[in-house]
Amino acid sequence: MNVKYRDLREWLKLVEKQGELKVVEGATWQEDIGMATELLNHTAGAPAAIFDNIPGCPKGYRVLTNALKSDNRLAITFGLPLGMPKFELSNELFKKLQDLKPLPPVYVKEGPIMENVLEGDKIDITKFPTPKWHEADGGRYIGTGSYDITIDPDEKWVNLGTYRVMISDKNHVFFYISPGKHGRIHRDKFYARKEPCPVVVVVGGDPLLYLAASNELPYALSEYDWAGGVRGEPFEVIKGKYTGLPIPAQAEIAIEGFAHYDDLVEEGPFGEWTGYYASASRKETRIEIKAIYHRNDPIILGSPPNRPPDELAFYRAFMRSPLLKEEMEKAGIPDVVATWCHEVGGARLFLAISIKQRYPGHATQAGHVASQCHVGAYCGRYVVVVDEDIDVTDLEEVIWAMSTRSDPATSIDIIHRAWSTHLDPRIPTDAKEKGALWNSRAIIDACRPYEWRSTFPRVNMPSPEVKKKTIEKWGYLVK
Repeated sequence: MNVKYRDLREWLKLVEKQGELKVVEGATWQEDIGMATELLNHTAGAPAAIFDNIPGCPKGYRVLTNALKSDNRLAITFGLPLGMPKFELSNELFKKLQDLKPLPPVYVKEGPIMENVLEGDKIDITKFPTPKWHEADGGRYIGTGSYDITIDPDEKWVNLGTYRVMISDKNHVFFYISPGKHGRIHRDKFYARKEPCPVVVVVGGDPLLYLAASNELPYALSEYDWAGGVRGEPFEVIKGKYTGLPIPAQAEIAIEGFAHYDDLVEEGPFGEWTGYYASASRKETRIEIKAIYHRNDPIILGSPPNRPPDELAFYRAFMRSPLLKEEMEKAGIPDVVATWCHEVGGARLFLAISIKQRYPGHATQAGHVASQCHVGAYCGRYVVVVDEDIDVTDLEEVIWAMSTRSDPATSIDIIHRAWSTHLDPRIPTDAKEKGALWNSRAIIDACRPYEWRSTFPRVNMPSPEVKKKTIEKWGYLVK
């Protein structure tokens, strides 16, 4: 087994052993937890925080936030070496993905998730300490560090996707998904038939499954199978009583029910990953809860989007960057040296690609493929392609290359009508109302021009050999 934990609680013990966990007593869900999470998200080196003894909530019910905003915590999650900087960790993950053999989940009869089963009149989702994450939110979002389980009614493959879930009342939650997402495709197929869509919302579970669900995997590849391959052992699941969907046996909280196409109620607004309230409140379909399953002393995994760079951007950059490189190579782009989905753009709006130029048009080809492959296609904005001497993770280096090696009139291509979302703050409100959910993309060739790259002015930086010597001799000056 590559990953050294089986559930969120074992993961927390490993995090605590590294000195990266703090317990907070007495914080309120109404205000305190959201405020503290915002501070943790925007403070370098901040620990994960677990909020306990929350006023007005059952004793032992807890909320975990800022869980994945740390190199070491990401390393623990993926079973990678500790003490490595994030880019090196990301490269290690890329290597691991090259040999990935998906492992489907295995069904078991029981597990910790079944310690408490609430059905009928016992259903009350409001009893959990769901925070109000941002001061202008339209409600309490229990689904942030969560994932929704759906099934394709035709092809019968199971998807795990992270979509925001707001509490409506004691036995209903909302089910907002942007068009084009795999879970939305599943749901739309049921709705087209005028049938309810079966769904399970997992709130608090294995961090590896959550990361799989919150990132782009190929169509029809179940996140269960992918994460099982990463973990080196299949996940244990229990067949849902009402939906038949596979529920993680080790999860903290699971909500089982059906989303109805004709049950439309006002949802939102919610402060989203772009850093704005770009999607106004509007009518969305809801899930009618048939059962709530939870462990004793359950833990909500909270990962609310804040203004980038935040926790979401941090772990998504780590996850999406190697996936982007993998997709570009599968598309036939040679000599992709490195890719990085920058945190400041929410790991979507600003992509940096470094290549070793091999032929005229190589940079343009790389930029266009990066912008339109599955990882790069959704709500992108800028793709900058640079030479191999530029560190794509260093935003200053990328902007320097863009400022000195590109020409505004000849180095920028524009793609029109690309896949976007209601959450895009740059799409006018009236356009959103008409369903015009597209934007444009800028592909910026910030490489030395291929045809005269050999005579391009030399960079006035020390060679790698001199840089090494400098650090060895004078490094003490900057420590």
